[in-house]
Amino acid sequence: MIDLHLHLDGSLEPEFLHTLASQQHIDLSVEDIKKQVICTSCNSLNEYLGCFDLPIKLLQTEDSLMQATFHLMERLEKGKMAYAEIRFAPQLHTRLGLSIENVVNAVLLALNEANRVFSVKAQVILCCMRGGVENKLQNIETIEVGRKYLGKGVCAIDLAGAEALYKTQDFKYLFEIAKGVGMPFVIHAGEADGVESVSSAINFGASRIGHGIALRNEEYLMNEVKEKQIAIEMCPTSNLQTKAIKNIKDFPLFEFLDNNLLATINTDNMTVSNTTINKEFELLENKLGVNNEIRKKLICNSVRSAFLSEADKTKLMLKVLNQRK
Repeated sequence: MIDLHLHLDGSLEPEFLHTLASQQHIDLSVEDIKKQVICTSCNSLNEYLGCFDLPIKLLQTEDSLMQATFHLMERLEKGKMAYAEIRFAPQLHTRLGLSIENVVNAVLLALNEANRVFSVKAQVILCCMRGGVENKLQNIETIEVGRKYLGKGVCAIDLAGAEALYKTQDFKYLFEIAKGVGMPFVIHAGEADGVESVSSAINFGASRIGHGIALRNEEYLMNEVKEKQIAIEMCPTSNLQTKAIKNIKDFPLFEFLDNNLLATINTDNMTVSNTTINKEFELLENKLGVNNEIRKKLICNSVRSAFLSEADKTKLMLKVLNQRK
């Protein structure tokens, strides 16, 4: 199985977070942590994002970042995953003095070791953050660091955060810089904001769009997405939790597939959304009637959309098909 939209800080098991808290002399029980990091009743994306406060607080040292990366890779290995693209925002982990490059180095060091010892393989996507002028310099630095490590564990950059509060169009400068240095990018768009957000992501040149729910019923834009082969990173459970969709029947998977879009299925946040990639497919099978043929198509779409060479995509496809036997 493959997960192309997977946040590091949102996918750490509560028991592991308890270990980190104990190491940092923070007195929290596992149950306390679960209450803070697992979404049970959110009314919006902004409320959902509150579940990240504790993990981010605990991930402010090189050691904690390395432990977290290795833990997540071990979790993916146990889940029999073949490949993942793990994303995180380096600037959120600089509160105790680490530089953005320090943060990225720590994650890559653990990732390279995990790639060596586990069968699951992964790369990282560095998230720039939506926000005011205070984020601008850090976002630019994230691109610079990402470009330095492109092909050395980093595969792309992203734009994440409070989409409805900070419009995608306002970050045009970021993607002009990214294109100027040859940095691939994906953009969270059409989750908490409307079709204008998706249109901006398309115009900027995103290789993939995170969520993209606002594309539904927009035939012209769907045609453009299809023609440009822009993949859609769909995340059913988190879309229900953030109210991007009212119920699973509103999930536009078949509309996207019927329009020949490169729809992919992902977890978004394994812990915050209390899910796994297998649970996501089970939800779609039970509620929308997704069968084995469609499941295979979605997995193939993920392989096609991964930030890998064509040779590595061929190897990954064979690995995934062998897992399915």
